[in-house]
Amino acid sequence: MEAQQRRNLLALFAAGLLFWSSLASMLPALPPYIEDMGGTTQQVGMVMGGFAIGLLMFRQRLGHLADQHSRKLVILIGTIVMAIAPLGYLFADSIVWLMAIRVFHGIGLAAFTTGYIALVTDLSPVGQRGELIGYMSLVTPLGMGLGPALGGLLEAQAGYTAFFLFSGGLGLFAFVCASQVREPERIQGAKSKTAKLTFKGFWQLLVSPRLRIPAVVLLLAGLAFGGVSTFAALYIRATDVDLNPGWFFTAVAIGSFGMRLIAGRASDRYGRGVFITGSLIGYGLALTLFSQAKTPQAFLVIGLIQGSGAGILLPLMIALISDRSGAHERGRVFSACIAGFDLGIAIAGPVWGTIAEPLGYPSIFLGAAGLIVLALIIFTTQSSKTLSHSFRFAVGRERDIYVYREVES
Repeated sequence: MEAQQRRNLLALFAAGLLFWSSLASMLPALPPYIEDMGGTTQQVGMVMGGFAIGLLMFRQRLGHLADQHSRKLVILIGTIVMAIAPLGYLFADSIVWLMAIRVFHGIGLAAFTTGYIALVTDLSPVGQRGELIGYMSLVTPLGMGLGPALGGLLEAQAGYTAFFLFSGGLGLFAFVCASQVREPERIQGAKSKTAKLTFKGFWQLLVSPRLRIPAVVLLLAGLAFGGVSTFAALYIRATDVDLNPGWFFTAVAIGSFGMRLIAGRASDRYGRGVFITGSLIGYGLALTLFSQAKTPQAFLVIGLIQGSGAGILLPLMIALISDRSGAHERGRVFSACIAGFDLGIAIAGPVWGTIAEPLGYPSIFLGAAGLIVLALIIFTTQSSKTLSHSFRFAVGRERDIYVYREVES
């Protein structure tokens, strides 16, 4: 690997770590903040779900911008939004304004993740793609571990104002790190091949055989993830256990970190399917156990299991989508497929909040576990051209027949 390529990856990694630390710091603190402002359980879900509205509205446009102009530009947009949005929560004086800020906040994630994933893939040799994507995706569990722990501690000791200023400062430093990246020239050469993705073209891309199953699995995973990220802190607080909710998210991050270290590289050798299957099984088990947890130790152990499942699922779904796309379309492909995950998060808050009102918090996590089981069934039976080939791919016995041929050459 060339020296400039290493410098690019290090700068990207630093930006990603700061970005995810800023974003994740909101998970344990923002739902209680909304509740303290007078929000009901359903309103908490609506505000948190508003985050994904920004994702859905802008992901497609940002994917086109990443392909047609610059991956780096899109990354910078994401970091500057992450620096500004936390300050907006300080001045919001109603649930409506909180939702508006949350929508704006979602644009930051849409921009950063689209540009980050595409640029990391561009910089990764084909034979090491899973390995490098796995390593570079470590920014998520590291940020998910550091952000909630530091943010939760700061909020408890110094209040919400210091917490939001801290989160915005992390976003600003992420912008500084991202500005040091030098984008490879070969991306510029791909501009001429890139056409604007119309609404019709978006759906044609999304329902194509190579992408529709990854998109559906990500949709169901987004519904489950949205429920956990929105209501885990409130559930832990409602059980009256002696545990800062931030430590649960830290346990999730530790489990995710450990699996990402090994799963990406192993998937380059043994295939993506078997690891995705295993991750869905682990994630579904963790959600089922979470609904019954009553002690700090149980929450932390479940967090490790949940993080292990998520730590495999998301980076390897990204690697699978990368395998099935070419460099000239990668930004648009990511924006189309990850739109399923965005949509799941967008509707998770209102849907699970409505369910939780009459049935209680455990119903959220049992329902989310059911969605993961459904995702597992769909992936193991529909991920290839036939039922038998899909199952063999899902258990590591067959190669992926949808690998983009230009990449293989």
